[in-house]
Amino acid sequence: MSESTLATPASGTGKRVVQMSERLNSKCFCISLDNDALRQALESELGSSDLVAQVEKRCPYLFAAQPVFISDSQTKRLAEVVRAVESAVALPAYREHILAHAPAIARHDPGGAKGVFFGYDFHLREGGIGLIEINTNAGGAMLNAVMARAHQVCCMDKKQLASAAASAAALEKNIVDMFLAEWRLSSRDRPLQTIAIVDTAPQQQYLYPEFLLFQKLFERHGLHAVIADPSELKLHEGVLWYGDMAIDLAYNRLTDFMLESPESAALRAAYLEQAVVLTPHPQAHALYADKRNLALLCDAGQLQALGVPQDVQDVLLASILPTEVVDAVHADRLWNERRHLFFKPAAGYGSRAAYRGDKLTRRVWQDILAGEYVAQALMSPGERVIGPRESPESLKFDIRCYTYGGNVQWTAARMYQGQTTNFRTPGGGFAPVYSLPDVDFTCEIDAISKAAGSAMTCCGSDCT
Repeated sequence: MSESTLATPASGTGKRVVQMSERLNSKCFCISLDNDALRQALESELGSSDLVAQVEKRCPYLFAAQPVFISDSQTKRLAEVVRAVESAVALPAYREHILAHAPAIARHDPGGAKGVFFGYDFHLREGGIGLIEINTNAGGAMLNAVMARAHQVCCMDKKQLASAAASAAALEKNIVDMFLAEWRLSSRDRPLQTIAIVDTAPQQQYLYPEFLLFQKLFERHGLHAVIADPSELKLHEGVLWYGDMAIDLAYNRLTDFMLESPESAALRAAYLEQAVVLTPHPQAHALYADKRNLALLCDAGQLQALGVPQDVQDVLLASILPTEVVDAVHADRLWNERRHLFFKPAAGYGSRAAYRGDKLTRRVWQDILAGEYVAQALMSPGERVIGPRESPESLKFDIRCYTYGGNVQWTAARMYQGQTTNFRTPGGGFAPVYSLPDVDFTCEIDAISKAAGSAMTCCGSDCT
């Protein structure tokens, strides 16, 4: 395997629009995040200026000051990849193949729930897109909903800004509708009343502010919501309890994906007894998020054997970064190719124990061979310029598509420095993604220049 340049348009309008988005990512210095508006949005959601102050102190690099630009053709391809994966996963042959080797709890019928907040993570570079992983408990959607209220982008016309604002306003409603849909799909015979947002030591989690935002959102829509450590849940006579509150649905933010820890025992038992609707659930993780699945989904022979339609195969093979399961039999070859590879634990999350091949030591390499890892072809992430024009610096970014039932709900960027994404980079964090239309390059230049000359604050002609 070598460094990948997947799904790159060769020529024509699509290529020129990609060049336009890259130009804005490298030349636009506009500070589009209105910190006062962000503070007001957070205070409106959380209902407390003290909580907002805590968020600002605890998570100073949660929100980036500038947006990321991509093209409409890239946006379309992102959605195509999501649909292609969903199409493959829906095939009985695929499910049987994956679940045959999964833990027993992954074979348990989840009762109809699909799983909320899948996250499809991509690298975009020079017009190409590459799927790097799928997560089934992706964080950040609610934070993006709040952030969207506080960004004003100079390099878009009024129609584009209005569309972006409308999408942000709809996201919160879609989030609530998604949880209500999970309840209905689980064939419960009464309205959803209570939700537990569950994670280990939730108040210690970096994204704890998001848990508070979810709690307030649910309560505004008439749902009682609590934030709980799994050890605080008790199963009694077929009902899952948090104190004296019976829990209907558990929004699962645990990284104990198969509910194996002693602290998850009550939640595990409640799930197996269908005493609670759990979303996302172990079966979703096994079918989507185990990184060994990517090795199958980018293998033409296995896709053909599973009966994946050719048009779906074409999308998967063009868009998933080449991935293989690390096997000691191939240790010498993989070591020799390591500079072009990225190594990830099959059940990993949050970039933990993930390594660029060119950074590997022999000791770590032995740990990889002894563990369950995949090797994935490197594709450099996109770059976004930040800082003052006089002394600019570049941050990397990846793209996350939040999805439900195969539909993209929201697209965000994560800007960072270092080997992998993080929320500890000055100037980095979540950033909104704005899609440029596939129109003539010159016309786009004219439109942006006109916007720059309007009442909007902009870096003017330097953007173009």
